[in-house]
Amino acid sequence: MKITVVGAGAVGATCADNIIRKELAEEVVLLDIKEGLAEGKALDMFQTASLLEFDTRVTGSTNDYSKTANSDVVVITSGIPRKPGMTREELIGINAGIVKTVTENILKHSPNAIIIVISNPMDTMTYLALKSSGLPKNRIIGMGGILDSARFKTYLSMELKCSPNDLHGVVIGGHGDTTMIPLMRLATLNGAPVANMLSVDKQKQIVADTMVGGATLTKLIGTSAWYAPGAAGALLVESIVRDQKKVFPCCVSLEGEYGQKDICLGVPVVIGRNGWEKIIDYKLNAEEQDLFNKSADAVRNMNSVLDTLTV
Repeated sequence: MKITVVGAGAVGATCADNIIRKELAEEVVLLDIKEGLAEGKALDMFQTASLLEFDTRVTGSTNDYSKTANSDVVVITSGIPRKPGMTREELIGINAGIVKTVTENILKHSPNAIIIVISNPMDTMTYLALKSSGLPKNRIIGMGGILDSARFKTYLSMELKCSPNDLHGVVIGGHGDTTMIPLMRLATLNGAPVANMLSVDKQKQIVADTMVGGATLTKLIGTSAWYAPGAAGALLVESIVRDQKKVFPCCVSLEGEYGQKDICLGVPVVIGRNGWEKIIDYKLNAEEQDLFNKSADAVRNMNSVLDTLTV
């Protein structure tokens, strides 16, 4: 088993580190466009092998895609964060070019790879990767919902003073401050509905906190988060390479499911060795379906920017 992580920044390096610690592959390749960055971080990680007792080989590469050849899974974290004064169109334009180029270069050397997209705006970048690659839809997966759901469970656990591991909570829809949908109605604590344990105001506050979870961290630390996004990416990789058949909310291609088509959006899916294998229907109520439709409209509007670009 061979896994490549493209982008050796904070998210990519953290994802690779988690993959290595879990020993999910015989070889992990870290690739970046910045000279020496991937090689340096890969060497640093490999020097922990005798300390953490893993046998995975870790190598780094500056833009040499031949070293990624025959990868089974590729995680794309490449791209830039939105900067002050930057328009949505500018961000999409830059990152679309990066993601499309990365996808094309990866597939030249690993035509059978499953591709995981973490780059932002994630829903649009997942859609771009699917359309530009021509791959079967099950082999393109956007990670965002796993991260958003982890944040949802964190805020629930803080309020309920319980272990987040005893909670089930799912966030569907777009991976954005205004497009994600924390499903409070379906959240449970060891099977018991958490809605019965929290006031309506507390429920609304937790939903609101979850939706701005990324922005909250950016404000606190001055940059995008990396520990949870990296761990979320590695968890998705683990379910693929170990064929665990876990159900995660992921950004995947919809063809009528949840009332939407020609879009990549976050829904619960079964993740196994073939990528995403089945969409689970949560039977949304009227209010949730309305929110999902509005999320789809917003993401579709974002996707429309791709039509104006030459990438």
